[in-house]
Amino acid sequence: MDIIDELKWRGAINQETDADGLKDLVDHKKIGLYAGIDPTGDSMHVGHLIPFMILKRFQMAGYHPFIIVGGATGSIGDPSGKKSERKLQTMGQVKHNEKALTAQLEKLFGNDGSFTIVNNYDWLSKLSLIDFLRDDGKLFNVNEMLNKEIVASRLKSGISYTEFTYQILQSIDFLHLYKNHGVQLQIGGADQWGNITDGISLIHKVEGADAKAYGLTIPLMLKSDGTKFGKTAGGAVWLDPEKTTPYEFYQFWINQDDNDVIKYLKYFTFLSQDEIADLAKQTKQHPERRVAQRRLAEEVTKFVHGEKAVREAQNITKALFSGNIQDLTTKEVEHGFKHMPSVEIDSKPLDIVRWLVDVSKIEPSRRQAREDVKNGAVRINGIKVQDINATVDPSKHFDGKFVVVRKGKKHYYLARVTK
Repeated sequence: MDIIDELKWRGAINQETDADGLKDLVDHKKIGLYAGIDPTGDSMHVGHLIPFMILKRFQMAGYHPFIIVGGATGSIGDPSGKKSERKLQTMGQVKHNEKALTAQLEKLFGNDGSFTIVNNYDWLSKLSLIDFLRDDGKLFNVNEMLNKEIVASRLKSGISYTEFTYQILQSIDFLHLYKNHGVQLQIGGADQWGNITDGISLIHKVEGADAKAYGLTIPLMLKSDGTKFGKTAGGAVWLDPEKTTPYEFYQFWINQDDNDVIKYLKYFTFLSQDEIADLAKQTKQHPERRVAQRRLAEEVTKFVHGEKAVREAQNITKALFSGNIQDLTTKEVEHGFKHMPSVEIDSKPLDIVRWLVDVSKIEPSRRQAREDVKNGAVRINGIKVQDINATVDPSKHFDGKFVVVRKGKKHYYLARVTK
């Protein structure tokens, strides 16, 4: 199966500018291709993986992907998908974001020379206003630009000339990569179709109508209930482990619906057709086992964070399910209990009844605390405590940083030692 057929099987193609021409090209030549990301933040989220998974598949098939980190376009703002102007960032913030995104991309794509990161600030910043208007602006028809969906959607609320010109700058990017790096294919989300076709049109006007340049967009990723993929109650699911821990990242994937999991296995993993077909069969026969979800979580977490992060996420998941948390590392406790109810405590040892009431405020009264302890309803750091004279010593576990309390079967509390 060639790369285009595989992408179709995986449901990864929405539109192509010339399907037959592109298929013929990639069948006979290991082309360069690209997608871009603007440094509007210092981390990617799972939505950004959508186009980059396609680039990764091309890379694994022997093609050379380029990624534009848009230091120039990110400085002015893309009108796509927004109802108002993007707030301009300082150049210092843009530079910080560029560095952070580059590190994440190198982790995903490797550092062996099989892919290239470029920054469009390197060429767009050298354009003078006169050159821009004479050499590039003259080739764009304002009527056609106004009819682009990403611009038309903003006309009622208003759009600045700055963001209006974004499509020209993106077109110049494609032309630059075509002329200087032999890039012949641009990949983007469904909302980028107009910008991509503008870039191809510019290449044809400058390089000739026979220039082989192509565009491919990816379907809008929606969940089976019609809501947008990649969002949770807590917001975006980030690739930065400081924003979304590997455990939270793993849980995001393992909690996907049965109706979505096979689609996501096709799109976000590198498993074969046979492997995915087998997982689909198991999901249909035994949905309660969530075999497909576990495999999805393992594969995507490994791709983004590595094998060690997968093991840590699985350790936390298993410990929380069983209640046997005493073997977790301090780091695993910090990640696994990040969103549990928490209190701040000091490191002074104290008898369990007073500690539960006066220090951690987990129990409402000493009478209730004594009753729960005697009945075996309280576990401290995974160990059941039934002696009301027992002492809670925060220095004994988890490097003296945490005390984990489980009350009943499901209620966890994290006490953070702050002094």
